[in-house]
Amino acid sequence: MKKFVIEPTKERIVAQAGLAIVGNLLNQTNLVSRLNAYKLPDISRYPACSNGDVAKSYIGLLCQGKSDYDNIETFRDDAFFALALDIQRVPSSPTLRQRLDQAALVEKWKTILHEESLDLIRHTNAEISPVYAKDKPYIPVDLDVSPFDNSKTKKEGVERTYKGCDGYAPMFAYMGQEGYCLHVEMRKGSVHCQKGTPNFIRETIQSARKLTDQPLLFRLDSGNDSRDNLIILLENHASFIIKRNPRKEKAEDWLNIARKYGICCEEREGKKVYLGSIPETIQIKDQERSIRKVFKVTERTISRDGQIFLIPEYEFETYWTDLEVPPHVVISLYHNHGTCEQFHSEIKSELDLERLPSGKYETNGLVLHFGVFAYNLLRLIGQESLKKQDTPLKKKTTRRRIRTVIQNMITRASKLVFRGRQWKLKVAETNKWLPVFTRLYQAFY
Repeated sequence: MKKFVIEPTKERIVAQAGLAIVGNLLNQTNLVSRLNAYKLPDISRYPACSNGDVAKSYIGLLCQGKSDYDNIETFRDDAFFALALDIQRVPSSPTLRQRLDQAALVEKWKTILHEESLDLIRHTNAEISPVYAKDKPYIPVDLDVSPFDNSKTKKEGVERTYKGCDGYAPMFAYMGQEGYCLHVEMRKGSVHCQKGTPNFIRETIQSARKLTDQPLLFRLDSGNDSRDNLIILLENHASFIIKRNPRKEKAEDWLNIARKYGICCEEREGKKVYLGSIPETIQIKDQERSIRKVFKVTERTISRDGQIFLIPEYEFETYWTDLEVPPHVVISLYHNHGTCEQFHSEIKSELDLERLPSGKYETNGLVLHFGVFAYNLLRLIGQESLKKQDTPLKKKTTRRRIRTVIQNMITRASKLVFRGRQWKLKVAETNKWLPVFTRLYQAFY
């Protein structure tokens, strides 16, 4: 094995060349001007480090998968970090922490981040892929709560979650098969998933209407089986599939219903599956609206190993929906709702946001909004990279993971050179990612 000699150099070696792409995307927003125009309490109108510089610096960290405030110290003297993100002055770690603490006292920063994130998705003409129900396209909107494990901390708002860990339980709304994040709401760990959800659904519908004119299909799990949710969705002409909470219902009762109204399919010897639906009516403002209760009942008399049961086993699952499609289509569409668990994982693990950096509840809520903004930025970059087959990854895919975007497009090594009154990024010509990196930079310029 060859021995390497480690030597310092005055050449500008860049390890995060992909931040140039992030900077191009940020320049397409009004984020900086809107934040700078808003005066925070106890902060001067023209601080030494502007609100826009603080926001872009933190977004630059998050786009590398770093959430801790102290990570900003690495980039205070980094010329490329400031050039790529168009930052006049990179804040120190205490300045970053204090400014976010002050910004969290008002709702304005969260509103601006939310609105600018949606505007960016719209302005870049990002493709939002639908799902199909009987050849009719619907834009899926998945709502779900995801526990953030913050065990063994004394952070404000950390409480016992339904997963059995201490932490937070924010709610997210994702749109399209790509998983763009439409909305987020910070919640304490012990808050029930239905608390505040009706208003969250209203806000999500408004956000979704800004991005698409196609029919919406909301998908929620059994924790959100509530009449209030059904009424809001029907009033706003949004389709839905909501898994029902069985509460005290018995499988034997559903078996009788299935035998009467369902269609039986014997998948194997000793296993029968009944699929069907029964109509229901719901009262909305002196009007009766018709919806369906879709069911799937499974009866097992023999195990898959051939063991005959003395007492048959029964399982059932039921759903609320207004879609006029066969029951198996409804169930299949709902099962695709599970993909949002991957979106949760990308925010929590790949953006390093599960253990939020602040001890203050409101600040962590603002950090989560910054995380959603960075998540959508990276998602835009990943989806743009799929438009041509010029990447070294030949496996066919419809969505690029955030981790893949960070590893292969953001943390891209290059050399920063100033020559002929131009700043240049020199990437090794043997680098297989050079064509896609150049294309992405030009696509968002």
